[in-house]
Amino acid sequence: MDENWSNYIQSLLPAKEQWVAELEKTAIEERIPIMDTESLHFLLQLIRMKEPKNILEIGTAIGYSALRMAAASPGSHIVTIEKDENRYVQAKENVERLQKNEQIEIIPGDALEIMESLAKEERLFDVIFIDAAKGKYRQFFQLATPILAPKGIIISDNVLFRGFVLEGAAVPARYKNLVNKLKQYNKWVMSHPSFHTSILPIGDGVAVSQHIEREEGIET
Repeated sequence: MDENWSNYIQSLLPAKEQWVAELEKTAIEERIPIMDTESLHFLLQLIRMKEPKNILEIGTAIGYSALRMAAASPGSHIVTIEKDENRYVQAKENVERLQKNEQIEIIPGDALEIMESLAKEERLFDVIFIDAAKGKYRQFFQLATPILAPKGIIISDNVLFRGFVLEGAAVPARYKNLVNKLKQYNKWVMSHPSFHTSILPIGDGVAVSQHIEREEGIET
């Protein structure tokens, strides 16, 4: 998004609560990536409109977005997965400090393995939020599909990745493989026969995928 538009939108947002500002400060100081303001505001609006019973987040980090979703939708139960042990510990501490233990369930480990386990347990989620290793987005999405509740949505963050996915963009060598995978993911998810997907140029790019409800007897 253009910086002027971004600054304008941010100027309209309500003041942040102290705990939110503290978590953002920690993320900046420790260089931990968290969802940018515009994308998060959009995500929370979707959550409020959807009123999901169960939310699955892939990529907890320090628990920032999980806690923001919990505050936006007190009636939702949130399951969030984090592979990095240190960040898992930080997230657990933050969730306990803010007394959200009953609402937020943090699972440590590899999301690909855990999502397979969730499918075996036949757990379903109304909203699945993908915000982890970008090179694995397609794998995450494929594993998310069997555990998505009817009329559920899958949200993928950072799909425009600093504008590097644009044709002709000068991509640093260290990002070329990742950018190619994101390009492939965007093309794949936009043409997925079982989902309607929109990519919005909000923040670093957000894709929203709504499962297509078929008439009985018609395969998806």
